Amino acid sequence: MTNRNPSFIALGTFTLAALAVATWWALGQDTSRTVDPATGDVSGPYGPVQVIACVVALVGLVVIGSVLLPAWLAVLGVALPFTAAWTVEAASSDDSGLWAVGAILVLVGTLGGGTIVAAITRRLMRPR
Repeated sequence: MTNRNPSFIALGTFTLAALAVATWWALGQDTSRTVDPATGDVSGPYGPVQVIACVVALVGLVVIGSVLLPAWLAVLGVALPFTAAWTVEAASSDDSGLWAVGAILVLVGTLGGGTIVAAITRRLMRPR
């Protein structure tokens, strides 16, 4: 059940936001590209393990946030700061301008995924 104390909600939302940014800085910083020596194919900048770890961390944040806070606030408290952190990094290292497209995709993905996770969490929390 969510706590409706405004101070708790503010502190919880701030904590979620800080942890979402920390998730990006901890897991999203390895942006090197890998070249396959046999084929010359380039992959990256993010590896599968890096993406999976990031998704798992964000899912965990939304679940915890949805239990302690209003679900919509948990979703926004994770998606917006994570997208902002991604955008700052991408914009500073991209000369093509495609970082803006990536930012929109990250935002839509985190909002959509977060909404699904929050809905499932709330559904599982309902008394039977």
